[in-house]
Amino acid sequence: MEASMLDLRKKMKDVMSAIERHERVILTYRGRQRAVITPLDEVAKPTVKVADLPAFGMWAKRSEMSDAVAFVKKLREPRGN
Repeated sequence: MEASMLDLRKKMKDVMSAIERHERVILTYRGRQRAVITPLDEVAKPTVKVADLPAFGMWAKRSEMSDAVAFVKKLREPRGN
């Protein structure tokens, strides 16, 4: 289905019906395609686990962060005048 921004505003029920029928909705603005609304079951789920990302656990060995409450409290202290 193709819908203009005006259709999206005024005929949202029709757009939602198309999505429920597992159709992709192409949004146009001034006659040019701008975006696609895709049903969630068609969207690929991420295959990468968070634990496999390089940044995961990078602060695990920092001793000053063992007590999170104290660490945040120290960060929020006013700096020297």
